[in-house]
Amino acid sequence: MGAALGMAVTAASGATLDDVKAKGFVQCGVSQGLPGFSNPDSAGNWSGLDVDYCRALAAAIFNDGAAVKFTPLSAKERFTALGTGEIDILSRNTTWTMTRDTTLGLNFVGVDYYDGQGFMARKSLGVSSALELSGAAVCTNTGTTTELNVADYFRANNMPYDVVAFEKSDEVVQAYDAGRCDVYTTDAFGLYAQRLKLANPDEHMVLPEIISKEPFGPVVRQGDDEWFNIAKWTLFALVNAEELGVTKANVDEMKSSDNPAIKRLLGIEGSFGETIGLTNDWAYNIIKAVGNYGEVFDANVGPDTPLGISRGLNALWSKGGIMYAPPIR
Repeated sequence: MGAALGMAVTAASGATLDDVKAKGFVQCGVSQGLPGFSNPDSAGNWSGLDVDYCRALAAAIFNDGAAVKFTPLSAKERFTALGTGEIDILSRNTTWTMTRDTTLGLNFVGVDYYDGQGFMARKSLGVSSALELSGAAVCTNTGTTTELNVADYFRANNMPYDVVAFEKSDEVVQAYDAGRCDVYTTDAFGLYAQRLKLANPDEHMVLPEIISKEPFGPVVRQGDDEWFNIAKWTLFALVNAEELGVTKANVDEMKSSDNPAIKRLLGIEGSFGETIGLTNDWAYNIIKAVGNYGEVFDANVGPDTPLGISRGLNALWSKGGIMYAPPIR
């Protein structure tokens, strides 16, 4: 698989920005449906944190956050779709690991959500800790770090278990809801999102243990530094905008700010957009389209959404989290 992807990446890499401009939109790979991150409604309209990143990228290039099309992908097929050029960028709850970063011909843009793997069980099971799951049947996705992490965890704690794995996330959720396994494991945010799909969500609880580090972020092909830079700085612009207090509502007013960092962000001073192949108002266009990182987080997964996730590690570094972006200067 690695060799095949390597050859595909070689064939597909190059002037991605030129290809994107020629067709008039960004082709973005997303999940097959994960509330809060990338999920379609009944009319096929996509929303979520990962979706808004793609809209931000489209706004940076076209000054139009709607200039993007979405390709739903399973965990198993996501890297092949990127490597062969079926999509321009992957923005799909994908964990940054050394193997993925160094052997598949891919580059991780950065981290847009810090998470860790957890477990969900029925309250009727009568457990309060993952350490009480010896002998459990565990539902998960095949072809993911999740499957590897659960194997490590049970082995490290000398607990036998049976794995019940499926390729598609909805298949995993349906199997768990139907009682084919005792426990469902995936990334913690995914547990809260998928619990909304269960017949009786209140009958299930997320156990307290977090068993892994799961830094998620967008992914591009290796071999095209221009596209890599645009993808990186789209993410960094969202984070820097929050730190500087620039929002979707006040971005026009902020154009007259005396703060040099804001002037550079919004293209009033310098030629930072031109250096990455865009117009100098690229970050202004991003913020005008989707807001800053905090706004994207709160709108899709924050405390006032059905998921109700607190910022935690995803708060800015200056507010107790570890979300941090290099400066524009």
